[in-house]
Amino acid sequence: MEKKRKKQKFDFRNSLNFWNYISVGSFILLFIFLIYPFSSLFMESLRNKEGAFSLETYFNFFKLPYYFNTLKNSFIVCTLATIFSVLVGLPMAYITSRFHIAGKKFINLMVILSLLSPPFIGAYAWIILLGRNGLITNILGAIGITAPTIYGLGGIIFIFTLKFFPYVYLYASGALSSIDASLEEAGENLGMSSFKRIMTITFPLILPTITSAALLVFMTSLADFGTPMLIGEGFKTLPVVVYDEFMSELGGNAAMASTLSVIIVVFSLSVLFIQKKVVEKRSYMMSSLRPPEVKELPKGKKFLATAFCYIIVFLAMVQQIVVITTSFMKTRGPIFLKEFSLDNYSLVMNRLSLNIRNTFVYAVIALAVMIILGILVAYIIVRRRSKFNSLLDTLIMFPYVIPGSVLGITLLVAFNKQPLVLSGTAAIIIIAYIIRKLPYTVRSSASILYQIDPSIEEASINLGVSPMKTFFKVTAVMMAPGVFSGAILSWITTINELSSTVILYTGRTSTISVAVYTEVVRASFGTAAALASILTLTTIISIMVFNKVSGGRSISL
Repeated sequence: MEKKRKKQKFDFRNSLNFWNYISVGSFILLFIFLIYPFSSLFMESLRNKEGAFSLETYFNFFKLPYYFNTLKNSFIVCTLATIFSVLVGLPMAYITSRFHIAGKKFINLMVILSLLSPPFIGAYAWIILLGRNGLITNILGAIGITAPTIYGLGGIIFIFTLKFFPYVYLYASGALSSIDASLEEAGENLGMSSFKRIMTITFPLILPTITSAALLVFMTSLADFGTPMLIGEGFKTLPVVVYDEFMSELGGNAAMASTLSVIIVVFSLSVLFIQKKVVEKRSYMMSSLRPPEVKELPKGKKFLATAFCYIIVFLAMVQQIVVITTSFMKTRGPIFLKEFSLDNYSLVMNRLSLNIRNTFVYAVIALAVMIILGILVAYIIVRRRSKFNSLLDTLIMFPYVIPGSVLGITLLVAFNKQPLVLSGTAAIIIIAYIIRKLPYTVRSSASILYQIDPSIEEASINLGVSPMKTFFKVTAVMMAPGVFSGAILSWITTINELSSTVILYTGRTSTISVAVYTEVVRASFGTAAALASILTLTTIISIMVFNKVSGGRSISL
């Protein structure tokens, strides 16, 4: 018995060493691929074109309207996109969570599908519809009506609203379903009208959730590169100017690109700080023992509510319908012919098969690393709490609010010189994917770990199983549903990633999303549609597999 107790003590010590190694190892990796690159970026922003220390680029940013206006443009776009996303997503969430609406599951599936596709595909689809030679533009023009342009500020906000309102819808739906019904009933008993009850009780209760969703919309709008690049024309946002300065064939300014990147980071963190302060002041605890009752609406109101939901879903899904339909149409230059064929797919398979292969190979490798790191890091964050591990948690979540183009430039600045040269390789793209998408897997793994009672692990250890074996044989298995949820989201967003890839790719490492972007720029709309359809089909299959394996659980954001 004494021998067995000594063996268990030895195993426990080894377990502690193992988790310490994971903590230190994770921090070392983050230092190499996150802290060091961002430090290099900051130092690069403090140099002039000759390489000497200077604040010239910062002065130029605030002095020259061309640069400073991009910050104002980004703020306008992000703010308006956030406001309109809330105005669309919140009423839709209230309708579907509180009233009987036909086809709720279908609505939810379409909302998730519209969310998990790249925004630049939406820009491409609306160019086909409302561009200068667009389908709707030509139809309205034939009867003497001038169609609204999809280019410029209005088009960007329109596409961002349709793309990002699902964040508000999904977050708000969950919050509205968990409110304790007795709170609203108390307001009703006091004689409040339905509208006043909603405005004074319901919405204030879910304000922290709404602000979280709004922050996500704001940050995602700020990070998006493809949509403003394709349809912004004269209206330029920060990510577009960063790309222009860093990648310009006419001789860009790397120092200014670094300065703009630092400003984006500071801007993002400032918005995050403000959102946290708002949430801290408006935080409520509820028992949720009595979820709200789902009610039946009168026929007239039910028709209007249902019509509103389906119109929004249809507009959000138009991009997918247009992309898939046009992928089967013959083209002559940028013009679609009224003939259907598989020519676009044949051309894609012959000319762009490397892009397809790269996309899935890079995503699989990145996903495997994200799953392993996500499980291990989530465990030390939740079960091995310390100031060091809290810092680790903060560092891992840092890329969540950083635009992909900034991350791409950060990695290029850091790893374009000795001692570690990664520029132009597949490795730097895979690293960018891991850094940018790891937060999804870590958060979903941590959230399910909070739901696993530690006594289950203790029981296994008391039965003589070492802590390390307990983790791999018991805890990790129980974490699988949450890990799978985050992994699916990481997978879908990785195969659709453009903003970091377009900075890091070469001819040999180009991916589908880069190919779609370049084909649209070249007005090769047929091949762009075929490639985009491959991404769409992969996304649909991924969601179907998740629903089948998880038994209908929703993907956690």
